[in-house]
Amino acid sequence: MIVIAGFVLGVVLGAGIAKKRGGKPADMAQYAAVYGIAFSLVGLFATIFLERAL
Repeated sequence: MIVIAGFVLGVVLGAGIAKKRGGKPADMAQYAAVYGIAFSLVGLFATIFLERAL
């Protein structure tokens, strides 16, 4: 669940950053994809850590 939340947060944040910088739709899609993947990886590691710790 953390991974999905991280992905959604990353997509929203990435698209918002690209839009704020005046990016075109392709730029917003690329930023959204990169941020989504990065936040998903952080969420994955957080999930693994929480599962092992508890």
